Amino acid sequence: MSICEVRNLCKEYPGFKLKDVSFTLEPGTITGFIGRNGAGKTTTLKSMLGHVHPSRGEVYYFGLPCAGNENLIKQRISYSTGTVNYYPKKKLKELIAVTRRFYANWDDAACAAYLKLFELDPEKAPCELSEGMKVKCNLMLALSHRAELLILDEPTSGLDPFSRDELTELFTFLKTRGAAILFSTHITSDLDKCADSIVYIRSGRLVLAAEKSEFRARLGLPGETLEQTMLRLEKEARNEAYSV
Repeated sequence: MSICEVRNLCKEYPGFKLKDVSFTLEPGTITGFIGRNGAGKTTTLKSMLGHVHPSRGEVYYFGLPCAGNENLIKQRISYSTGTVNYYPKKKLKELIAVTRRFYANWDDAACAAYLKLFELDPEKAPCELSEGMKVKCNLMLALSHRAELLILDEPTSGLDPFSRDELTELFTFLKTRGAAILFSTHITSDLDKCADSIVYIRSGRLVLAAEKSEFRARLGLPGETLEQTMLRLEKEARNEAYSV
């Protein structure tokens, strides 16, 4: 069974439409979500999580429709944005104490392990952390209840290359334990290292959702990185729009 199925997801705003986005997330896989700023990545993620109401389409988790099952589903998934942006002056140990109340399967041992791994001081507050450490703090909270699916919006933003490498290694470890990971990023070199599949959208429309090898075969040129492929395709789309 797929962990998540996104079926013909649509969301309409004045001046922007997300239209018919579909893809699946399988256990034990890492999926990179790419597209330029304004392509609809965050709108897709928010629609998947019920933070905004889709205009049309369906999202299923573990075979259950998201609508009507949000509380049950959110016990089994985690969502993390780039940085901690709430309770900036509360100590991390207080944020942990608050967060753990929401999850029946919160794992104190895992939380302690991630605090140590990410070198986070529980006596410090988010406002005392660098941007990179704030990212690690949010990931620590997201990972501490043994989520089966991690949905991450720019998780490596603000991190130095060594810390980003640590995280991609962590993602690879988590998938060996059966977790599925979906993360949007502009740092496509991270996806070259660890992604199994790629979902690529442009102007609110799905260009391609496929395994990375198929993505390269269908859209890439020999020797291209994902970044080079995406830049070329975006330039081609821009030039085509200008020629109309």
